[in-house]
Amino acid sequence: MLIGNVGKEPDVRYYDQDQAVAQFPLATTERGYTLQNGTKVPEHTDWHTITVWRGLAKIVEKYVHKGDKLYIEGRIRYRSYDDQKGQRRYVTEILAENMELLTPKPVANDKDTVSPESQAQPQDNSQEATTSPEDNSALPF
Repeated sequence: MLIGNVGKEPDVRYYDQDQAVAQFPLATTERGYTLQNGTKVPEHTDWHTITVWRGLAKIVEKYVHKGDKLYIEGRIRYRSYDDQKGQRRYVTEILAENMELLTPKPVANDKDTVSPESQAQPQDNSQEATTSPEDNSALPF
């Protein structure tokens, strides 16, 4: 489980009959602190390569951008390959199986901009919405 910030725009590629794979770096940071004896421990950031497949990759393509905060669940994978010069290279990546977007959606503060929510409000008070705010069935993830 990781919580961190996306380091750059996700790289999404398609293969075999509209199947997708996406990769992006995720930065996780441990906060700095001071010990009781006065020793200061500095902040430390680690970078992780996140790989997502199929439907989750399509969600990443639409909704995930550089700087977004994400919660990722997955498993770690180690692999190696030989580069063009014949040198052995090692890769550590996180294969994401579940993801939650933690960055709130931007809200337009312009007076001239009319939000879809304000247009969708019923004129008559007898027409109340039948879904509760906790109903997330309309969310794509």
